[in-house]
Amino acid sequence: MLFDLRPKNRREEIFDREKEFKDLEKSVEVYPMTIILGIRRVGKSSILRAYLNENPGILIDCRNLYAESGYLTKEDLIRNLQSKAGLLNKITSKFKISVNLKFLTIEPGELSLREIFEELNRIGEKTGKFIIAFDEAQYLRFYGSRGGRELLALFAYAYDNLPNLRLILTGSEIGLLHDFLSITNYESSLYGRPGGEIIMKPFDKKTSIEFLKYGFNEAKVEIDEEEIKKAVEILDGVPGWLVIFGVEYLKNGNFEKAIQRTFEIARGLVVGELKELKKRSPRYVEILKSIALGYNRWSLIRDYLKVRGDNISDPRLYALIENLKKMSWIVEEDERYKIADPVVATMLKS
Repeated sequence: MLFDLRPKNRREEIFDREKEFKDLEKSVEVYPMTIILGIRRVGKSSILRAYLNENPGILIDCRNLYAESGYLTKEDLIRNLQSKAGLLNKITSKFKISVNLKFLTIEPGELSLREIFEELNRIGEKTGKFIIAFDEAQYLRFYGSRGGRELLALFAYAYDNLPNLRLILTGSEIGLLHDFLSITNYESSLYGRPGGEIIMKPFDKKTSIEFLKYGFNEAKVEIDEEEIKKAVEILDGVPGWLVIFGVEYLKNGNFEKAIQRTFEIARGLVVGELKELKKRSPRYVEILKSIALGYNRWSLIRDYLKVRGDNISDPRLYALIENLKKMSWIVEEDERYKIADPVVATMLKS
């Protein structure tokens, strides 16, 4: 069902992402490590889950792990991997193989992640490959006491020495994930180890309209085509928002109510994300508001903040704007900034 709020788990449930799916398949065949990038709610998790539904592997939700304590430890990751025992048993049963996975019965404090990766690589020897996928992998920079460097060293070891293991990382804070991996930085453990990269973009206008039409046809619900076009004008091409609109319209058959509920639900999601952002610096949210209101050049943002009593220094403002770009909140075009997600921009104006 296209209008389902949960991430999709099967390829046939995903609309118009066959190219990205094929690119992912090709990348995993070629590279030991693949990165899937795109703004929030664009469908990265669905592509990843559908791929894992067809291939042996496990998924680690890094954002959820981080949210539990505000940091990540070796024990956190090991416990999460051990919690996949049922799935691992299904995989070995499906492929009719026998692998002694010792890490499932040993206390986390007595294990190393390297040992676990080596055991999972042994599954890959018999299945052709084994995938370890990290969803929202930018949160791995909160691992340990060295900004996740121990994990980068582990990834480099797997890249060089575990030929049947494949790593897939998704990231909605694109620049931060790039900075964390630092593949082009000589001091990084991953330096000189290229990986595949899949970019997932919002739908264009035509595809967004087709998406909604397909969803309503699938649900056998009639809707005026002008209302579909109007919904796309308001919500743009982020699949997550289009799905919410579809779900709400199916409930009551009223366009205005469905749009209103979409923004109410979106506000609940985005407010939480803005609160998390505000913890890093309250200025981030003020900068986003200024851009949403049309103060979209560097000098205009600075003036907007100064009028509100914030005499921010030029270097500090530059750093904050660059961070917002890395976190994929904003994009820059012709020396002008805009909010990456139009729905978020609309909410910031209110």
